[in-house]
Amino acid sequence: MSDAGAARPGTRHELTVEADAGVRLDSLIAQRLGISRTQSATLIANGAVTVNARREKASYKSEPGDAIVVDVPAPQGREVLGEDIPLSIAYEDDDIVVIDKAAGMVVHPAPGNWTGTLVNALKGRGGSDLAEDADDRAGLVHRLDKDTSGLLIVAKSDQAHRVLNAAIANRKVVRRYAALAWGHIDGDTLSVDAPIARDPRDRKRMAIVSSGRMAKTDFTRLARFASVDLLRAHLHTGRTHQIRVHLQSVGHPVVGDDTYGGGGGRKLVRLPSSRHFLHAAWLKFRHPTTDAVMDLRSPLPPDLVTSLAAAAEDPSLETHPNPLDFFGFYSDDR
Repeated sequence: MSDAGAARPGTRHELTVEADAGVRLDSLIAQRLGISRTQSATLIANGAVTVNARREKASYKSEPGDAIVVDVPAPQGREVLGEDIPLSIAYEDDDIVVIDKAAGMVVHPAPGNWTGTLVNALKGRGGSDLAEDADDRAGLVHRLDKDTSGLLIVAKSDQAHRVLNAAIANRKVVRRYAALAWGHIDGDTLSVDAPIARDPRDRKRMAIVSSGRMAKTDFTRLARFASVDLLRAHLHTGRTHQIRVHLQSVGHPVVGDDTYGGGGGRKLVRLPSSRHFLHAAWLKFRHPTTDAVMDLRSPLPPDLVTSLAAAAEDPSLETHPNPLDFFGFYSDDR
């Protein structure tokens, strides 16, 4: 495998040192794989890392052309169990299931969240029908943050998983999000093309980092209100927290985003606590088996409808079946 993708358990990552020559081995691995420096140092100490087929210390200074191999061990002794958790299904057939995820649900198990996740719910409704991926991923093709709601593709067969993973990598899956951002962007469109990696000062956050992975998001303003913009975000890449980081970087964080500076002023737009205004509202892709065009749409959840109506100072939006239609969200002309 290449360094494209997070350091998932049971995976191998083959890295080539280029612009990051001279960086300590533990720092380089942490930056490339999106993990903490402590986790990186642990992998090195446990013999999971080689440089040019040799073991090196964490303090080793990388050189141009170094071939680094990282074998992330699979977790031991923890089985991901199925749970009876209701899910909203936007589409399902023998090959795929598209979930309309509720805000507050973690997508896959991890330390601190071994139960109650989307994967636990998927396994609870028939884990044998999911692609044979690592046990804690169960056919996931992409992810959503805990407090982001909306559409998420899951593969139910190995073939579908391979085809959809390739489609994601080749940017053939159109993913568009509705976001409310503080302030007003310059103009009706904005493109942010800036690399993302773990924040070197806070490993729980992501940040714009010159040595990070390429990330691009296009934003279209659908409406301008007194204190916020309603935006449609089009992902060209799928980095962790990408939309949230990119909007913070231009001074317009997602409304309600405590992590990236948008958490203040919730009462102004009637947004619940522990919720940010970001919703994966539109997916377009080719079916992995039939090649049919899939066009799936998720209306704004009630809590975000209430918030949008408050931001727009238009109570009538609360009774609209899907205010995103009203603002032309699903139009390719916007």
